[in-house]
Amino acid sequence: MRKVSAPPRRGEDRRSWLSGAPPPRWVRVLPPALVAAICAATLLSDEPLEIGFLLGAIPPLAVLSYGPLATAVLGGVVIVLLHIPALQLDRPGDADLLTIVFVAVLSVFVSFVRSRRDAQLGLERTVAEAAQHAVVPPLPERVGAVRCAGLYRAAQRGTLVGGDFFDVRDGPFGVRAVMGDVQGHGLSAVSTVASLLGAFREAVLDQADLAAVAGRLDRRLLVDSADARHAELFATAALLEFSADALEVRVVVCGNPPPLLLRGADAAELEVSPWTPLGLGLADAGAIEACTVSLRPGDRLFLASDGVVEARDGSGAYYPLARRLSGLAGEDSAALPDLVWADLARFCPDVQDDVTMLVLTPSPPALRMRGPVPH
Repeated sequence: MRKVSAPPRRGEDRRSWLSGAPPPRWVRVLPPALVAAICAATLLSDEPLEIGFLLGAIPPLAVLSYGPLATAVLGGVVIVLLHIPALQLDRPGDADLLTIVFVAVLSVFVSFVRSRRDAQLGLERTVAEAAQHAVVPPLPERVGAVRCAGLYRAAQRGTLVGGDFFDVRDGPFGVRAVMGDVQGHGLSAVSTVASLLGAFREAVLDQADLAAVAGRLDRRLLVDSADARHAELFATAALLEFSADALEVRVVVCGNPPPLLLRGADAAELEVSPWTPLGLGLADAGAIEACTVSLRPGDRLFLASDGVVEARDGSGAYYPLARRLSGLAGEDSAALPDLVWADLARFCPDVQDDVTMLVLTPSPPALRMRGPVPH
């Protein structure tokens, strides 16, 4: 499992500016601020100040955040300032002047190279984000009779997709949802995630039984493992299937933390029969059983990955998800994942693993005709 330090929302840039992200504002302000500070200091001083050498640092500083044209302008300003008598800066000799000119020209060249590199990296990042969004597209607010809200935090910096996955799909056998965690981390796990989600989306359309959907995912991993040398792929998953009236849900758990039922101010794990993770031959066992749970108006189902339930604080205590959810029972379902994430980040600033949450709120047709469902 990888380590992630309080990343922001999906799609936002989590890189530091030293790792390729745009520089912060203070880095852009630093070169002109340094020019202003040197000029002010020399004008206010009664005695000449030998601080002209500081101006030589301005072109290299400009490289960090400015393009070649702006860097050239700042380099020219440096040379001009060194020759203004009112600033009381020692006029440089020929050797010093040539050095400053050389540094300025070199800074312009480096700025040009950096700008081209940043443009290329920006294009590659845009393509990568589009590809990752294609694998795990944004979750719709409603699928059939179920309202949906989700949150995803990939552990590997600079990526949108890691080892966790979730999806909610409507099909001829009802609304079905899946949440899981594949073996591996970061981009190395994306191909397995894509394969499982593709198998799930197909199974939603042609498998009448939820256990058969789990079997399809299991078989997909077995086939992928057979094609890859020395690969032993496995994944944990929780699958749910809502009835047409959204008054019942069937649940299959394969090594994943069971869903929590939020009913009023209470939050409790569903009592389901756990099965072994996917990829270990469940399709041949033929013994997967789904647990059926009756739902009441206002009930919500909260699914969380092991990155949430296995997070620990400084004393080694696990994150008390059920207790924290009870305290957030009055919050709207759409805001619940963000609130849990904020609370989790306070409890454990260095969360271990990808973090994924999914809130499913059944909304039967009869209730939608009367008005919005609470929460």
